[in-house]
Amino acid sequence: MIKANGFFGKTADGRDVSSFTFTNKNGMEVEVLDYGCIIRVIKAPGKNGFEDVVLGYDDVAGYENNDGYLGAFIGRFGNRIAKGHFTIDGKEYSLPINNGENALHGGIKGFNQKVFASEIAGDKLILTAEAADMEEGYPGSMKITVTYSLSDDNAFTLDYKAESDKTTVINLTNHSYFNLSGSAANSIEKEFISIAADYITETDEGSIPCGNLMPVEGTAFDLREMKCVGDGIDDAHQQIQWAGGYDHNFVLGWDKLTKKAAVVEDKEAGRKMEVYTDQPGVQFYTANFLSGAIGKGGIPNDRRHGLCLETQNYPDSPNKALFPSCFLRPGDVYHYTTSYKFSVL
Repeated sequence: MIKANGFFGKTADGRDVSSFTFTNKNGMEVEVLDYGCIIRVIKAPGKNGFEDVVLGYDDVAGYENNDGYLGAFIGRFGNRIAKGHFTIDGKEYSLPINNGENALHGGIKGFNQKVFASEIAGDKLILTAEAADMEEGYPGSMKITVTYSLSDDNAFTLDYKAESDKTTVINLTNHSYFNLSGSAANSIEKEFISIAADYITETDEGSIPCGNLMPVEGTAFDLREMKCVGDGIDDAHQQIQWAGGYDHNFVLGWDKLTKKAAVVEDKEAGRKMEVYTDQPGVQFYTANFLSGAIGKGGIPNDRRHGLCLETQNYPDSPNKALFPSCFLRPGDVYHYTTSYKFSVL
């Protein structure tokens, strides 16, 4: 079931922010905000009962100053676009630069800063918003719909839809930081992970894909079998050193079928998370750049105290002809689904 909690706080410019809570028959609980479609709390089962497994903040101000995009819906284009440039049908577009010399996560004011209209429909929460033509440099007026639901098998599902009246680029994702220990005070280096990928998209020093697929075989990126995160996070591999840990797109396949992309386990907490998606990639990020800002319960959101599994198209795909297409044309519907499923080990 889902409950509207009502007023959560106000943004600095005076917009009201509301909170909603999902519960299921097992006692699992998920809280989301209409500001940025933020996933604020996930109380997932473990051997010691239900504990919160996502990083976040106690108030709206924390999320407004959210340099790490904690829990947020990301768009129009998640991840990086090289030098903020791309071309559609011979016309070049320029985006605000907000990550070195590149554009990141939709711009200066991305979808993570919008207050979405909300509607409860049965056991689903439907959140909608619009982006104007040329907002943050992207062509086309776009309507976005994010639908959240929680099943009785402990799967929290994110369903994304979008339409545009002009040809544009799109890559929507969620930027939740998971810590399956149940406390943001703990490092994620002791957690175990597997990712069903034979390749990553190799990047340059600025995390822009070079255009090729790098085999994971024999590297710290070979996570096809369950491995401890800490075993590879400081590996000597150039890709790891440039990123300060894991911050890479793992290649899942282009078949558009829902598949198990990743599994995370915390042995001590007795907790497991499975990630299912129909997207072609997933960005595995180990919070290499979190600043330690004070989060929920007064606990700092420290570097390497959360991990992200951002289901997505490949970074810089507008500029890589051999990557899966990220172009959305008028009359077409962008649509994909991701689920995070929790269980006790």
